[in-house]
Amino acid sequence: MKTRVATPKDGLGEALSLLAASEPVALPTETVYGLAADALNPAACAKIFEAKERPLSDPLIVHIPSANWLPRLAATTPLAEALAEKFWPGPLTLVLPRNPIVPDITTAGQETVAIRWSAQPDFALVASSFARPLAAPSANRFGRISPTTAAHVLAELDGRIPLILDGGPCAHGIESTIALVHPGRIEILRQGPVTAEDLRAFAPVETPQSSDIATPGSMKSHYAPRTPLFIEKNPQPLGPRDGLLAWSQNPPGFFLTEFYSHSQNPREAAANLYGAMRRLDEAGLDRIVAEPVPEAGIGAAIMERLRKAAAK
Repeated sequence: MKTRVATPKDGLGEALSLLAASEPVALPTETVYGLAADALNPAACAKIFEAKERPLSDPLIVHIPSANWLPRLAATTPLAEALAEKFWPGPLTLVLPRNPIVPDITTAGQETVAIRWSAQPDFALVASSFARPLAAPSANRFGRISPTTAAHVLAELDGRIPLILDGGPCAHGIESTIALVHPGRIEILRQGPVTAEDLRAFAPVETPQSSDIATPGSMKSHYAPRTPLFIEKNPQPLGPRDGLLAWSQNPPGFFLTEFYSHSQNPREAAANLYGAMRRLDEAGLDRIVAEPVPEAGIGAAIMERLRKAAAK
């Protein structure tokens, strides 16, 4: 299979034809690039798992083309509807009891479904034109660094998928927040651009260490480079080919240094995280050392990704 990269303008018709033919297509979202296919078509979703080498036990997020799909896919609550009204379209995924229309393969056999509505204009155009929900996990091989540019997708999935729509770099650069909505409370299953502080305006928020609900990115090791990664508060190079992912502005001398953000801006750091990790991973280093970032706001999401990337 030859993978083609096209602009959204030039590739829209082809993308819609492929989706209608149960084929997966890589699309930009505001978080990371997603590998999209018809979420209500089990055969199409199976091709996502195949291209990514993703275990069938790992559920897919369903991206809706419009708000009126929410009650068709899941049992809603006033709290869920309030969160959707505030944060959609945007980088918040809601986990709710699923309706029978959602296939087992999409939810990994669970009785809940993860739903979001993307704000990225190119993704939104494809979704609205297709007029059906799209399953769209990150467009990379399973467990690897998530892609934030079309070039990253091509490096991961060249020859595995037919088409990538190049919509430029992703704005947020890390995956959506995943929130399990209970009666009167919210459980964060994955940290992301919508922070715990944002959600506390609507209900009490819990951030448990584990959950009975399987969600994307919930495995211990995830978002990982091939090069061993270590988190160190006061990093020092141990060998001649050590690389550093730096938060401090005057870090010690490493063979190669990438900065989260030269201005220590947490949102910029989140947007740069995966690109910086990928450049370090491709540099032929012996190890990567990551300085921790402050865990307030979106910093909690960055640290969640780093701990999974460092997990053995």
